[in-house]
Amino acid sequence: MIMIINNPFLITSDYIAEEYFCDREKETKVLIDNILNGRNTVLISPRRMGKSGLIAHVFHARSIKDSYRTFSIDLYSASSLSEMVLFLGKAITDTLKSGGKRKMDSFISLVKSFQPGMKLDPISGQLKFDLSLGQIDRPKDTLEEIFSYLEQSDKPCIVAIDEFQQIAEFPETNVLELLRTHVQKCKNTLFVFSGSKRRMMEKLFNDPSNPLYMSCAQMYLDPIERGKYCQFACHHFKKAGKTLEEDCFYWTYDLLEGHTWYVQRVMNELFAWTAVAETAAHETAPIVVDYIVKASARAYEEQFGVLPSAQKQLLIAIAREGKATNVTSIAFAKQHALKSPSTVQSALRSLYDKEIVSKEHDAYFITNHFFAFWIRSRYVG
Repeated sequence: MIMIINNPFLITSDYIAEEYFCDREKETKVLIDNILNGRNTVLISPRRMGKSGLIAHVFHARSIKDSYRTFSIDLYSASSLSEMVLFLGKAITDTLKSGGKRKMDSFISLVKSFQPGMKLDPISGQLKFDLSLGQIDRPKDTLEEIFSYLEQSDKPCIVAIDEFQQIAEFPETNVLELLRTHVQKCKNTLFVFSGSKRRMMEKLFNDPSNPLYMSCAQMYLDPIERGKYCQFACHHFKKAGKTLEEDCFYWTYDLLEGHTWYVQRVMNELFAWTAVAETAAHETAPIVVDYIVKASARAYEEQFGVLPSAQKQLLIAIAREGKATNVTSIAFAKQHALKSPSTVQSALRSLYDKEIVSKEHDAYFITNHFFAFWIRSRYVG
């Protein structure tokens, strides 16, 4: 099926084609080299920096696509081992649907605990799959069956698990130990463990007390290089008969600190605002950013409104700073008229756990740049 792309600055998670993927040449090479040389990989970066896009790009590379079976799951919403097994099972069956009845039968014969949730229509031959959590009553056994299937696959397999740090929050005991046991036995399956909470991911893979200690090659995903991203953006404007001023792009990139999704969002809007034969000028970028923020103002009001007072005040203080350090110090509390450091610490922990606030290099910042702009415009003089 041919897909018509009206706007080349994609902001969805779906991978379309290499021409819409910006740079990441070095990271792509490293990840492909890890796979081809049998190394499991840990990929760490803030949310929406492009981890999933990079993995999808690598999975579509000819050297990988032609030789491996690839599966991706996202644990962001997972809260138990059963849910992780559910997501993995669905990822595999969704991939196998296009492979015909024989491949699906092979999976069903090995993963017997999934069988009640999968039926093949005898007339159309199409899979009818309706697996639910209620059908996974022995998640450890089901996980073992899935690993057995992966190891018997006719091609080597790669499993990408995004937001992997969620596994540390599962209520079941010894999940990491269980996973390590399976991963260590794999000869036909490689893994990419990606996550956005740097401190937690590093603890999982760098702390000698954890089962996955030093079990993977590690990668950190930084912002796309400023000049290359500008070339990419200008190229797509030019290809469409439009012009993007470099100063317009650089202002956007610097404002958003090169954070991939947010830069893409502004470029997407700028592209839509610019008619053929016209130019996206430097002065247009702030107008577009303001438009994007105002378009989500109602959602931000609701998100901010339900927070306790201490968390609201702390968010305002962090928004004022942009990048806030020594947040739990007496000096910070006095400077921003906050309550005691202990109250700040409690509010900070809650905001961090809800991922409203993130931490990088000992500095805290509001995760959603546009939400930060809204708070600043509303509450900061």
